[in-house]
Amino acid sequence: MSGTRRKTRNKLRRKKRDKSLVSWAVKEYPVSSTVHIKIDPSVHKGMPHPKFIGCTGKITEKRGRAYMVEVMDGDKEKHLLVRAEHLASAEGPGK
Repeated sequence: MSGTRRKTRNKLRRKKRDKSLVSWAVKEYPVSSTVHIKIDPSVHKGMPHPKFIGCTGKITEKRGRAYMVEVMDGDKEKHLLVRAEHLASAEGPGK
């Protein structure tokens, strides 16, 4: 058995107090802003691979409801298609 959620029992577990908010799903990020990848395990659509949890990247474009995020993976530059629920602003919580 091998899939994208394999061996992620603790990695994709949410704390007891964490809740999914509607504001996370409708948040708009401008192009060229810096974001952190923070996976919301309750939303399966637009979820990046778990190895990218905690990575910081730059938004290059918007595609429908999702964003194209440019992330460095070792020496290579990777482009991830991630929905807004799985992103957090790198400038701070209030920005």
